[in-house]
Amino acid sequence: MSNGHVEPVHVIGGGLAGSEAAWQLATRGVAVTLHEMRPVRATAAHKSDALAELVCSNSLRSDDAEHNAVGLLHEEMRRLGSLIMRAADANQVPAGGALAVDREGFAAAVTEALCAHPLVEIRREEVAVVPLPQWDSVIVATGPLTSPALAEAIAGLTGEDALAFFDAIAPIVHRDSIDMSVAWRQSRYDKSGPAGSGADYINCPMSREQYYAFVDALLAGEKVAFHEWEATTPYFDGCLPIEVMAERGRETLRHGPMKPFGLTNPHAPGAKPYAVVQLRQDNRLGTLFNVVGFQTKLRHGEQTRIFRTIPGLERAEFARLGGLHRNTFINAPRLLDPTLRLEADPRLRFAGQITGCEGYVESAAVGLLAGRFAAAERHGEQILTPPPTTAHGALLAHITGGHIEAEDGGTPGSHSYQPMNVNFGLFPPLRSALKAAGGQRLRGTEKTLAKKRALTRRALEDIDYWIASGLPAAAAE
Repeated sequence: MSNGHVEPVHVIGGGLAGSEAAWQLATRGVAVTLHEMRPVRATAAHKSDALAELVCSNSLRSDDAEHNAVGLLHEEMRRLGSLIMRAADANQVPAGGALAVDREGFAAAVTEALCAHPLVEIRREEVAVVPLPQWDSVIVATGPLTSPALAEAIAGLTGEDALAFFDAIAPIVHRDSIDMSVAWRQSRYDKSGPAGSGADYINCPMSREQYYAFVDALLAGEKVAFHEWEATTPYFDGCLPIEVMAERGRETLRHGPMKPFGLTNPHAPGAKPYAVVQLRQDNRLGTLFNVVGFQTKLRHGEQTRIFRTIPGLERAEFARLGGLHRNTFINAPRLLDPTLRLEADPRLRFAGQITGCEGYVESAAVGLLAGRFAAAERHGEQILTPPPTTAHGALLAHITGGHIEAEDGGTPGSHSYQPMNVNFGLFPPLRSALKAAGGQRLRGTEKTLAKKRALTRRALEDIDYWIASGLPAAAAE
């Protein structure tokens, strides 16, 4: 055992996050017990008892490390010795620029690697209570399909409602893709919240004709069908999908999230908008804004098409599209410290989708960090978190404190903190303006691509420096 400890680190959940956490611990000389309840207790989505089984898509999304944030995350994980990325690369199937895998071969590779490691013990059992008195280090990585007994135990530990509900998510837009010659900044009736200025929202005006065309498009848009195991989970009160509100009457939305009252359009003095779409800052950097009240079960293609009919959002770039699904996650910014430990009981760390990250790759990346942090702690080493300029650091910063709570604190029992994929809106802005070789400012697509290249170059320099020394490199832009 490591560092004189008899008790291993316990990892609960054998999905992508738990498997990656266990691998990071074991390869750093720390004994780990990985608890996976399948096949003793099945889930409604899994089909096998393999570790790291992919239950939905077999794609790990874009593998472009130069222009895509998830591709950058792939590359950082490879440099950090990720088992998930090793198995994915070894089981890749053709998918254009995406990294898609043979799902059975991928899961088998992860399972075989962990079963073969001498410091990994795999126990097939359900863990319903955490932590047991003798467990001094635990990583909870049970994902959105956390068993009801364990979810209830987590809720008891955290004092937060972490049980399953339909998680209705509103779209998030990159701030620099909003047309501010059409939109304007103003809070309703110029009121400012505790951290506001009276100009805290971005407002997009609609005429009567535009509003009715928008409602018609919502009602006609193609919706996502629920999985059978989701059908019995009720809507969360106060968080109805926008198209469900529209079904209740053509004027419902303009007396709800799209009400125009208390707002004055400076681009059209004297003309009152018939409806207004508001966007609220979603991260502390001010690079992302969520579309207020626009949680939806429209298909992603329909969302992009319909939401780009909103004046000011014609060229909107979405960091995340809306969704509606059963989920189990904690209010991580309130509950976790910067190393993913539960403030109320530091023996516990959380990893994967239960922290509020979204997606296979993000789950594995947070598992990687949790495993590294727990290993450093076990060895008595200083824990240094990755720089926020890296994909891992940006994701960690969002989970542990980068989110802004709604002004009203959210509906009782809800989380205004919502699951998020990694995206460039989570990264600190570049410190200097991008220019062409001749010194001219870049514009349009050329500027967007140059910005992504600069962000990824900075991230990879900083992750390499962190791997070597644990300290951020001076960002070279």
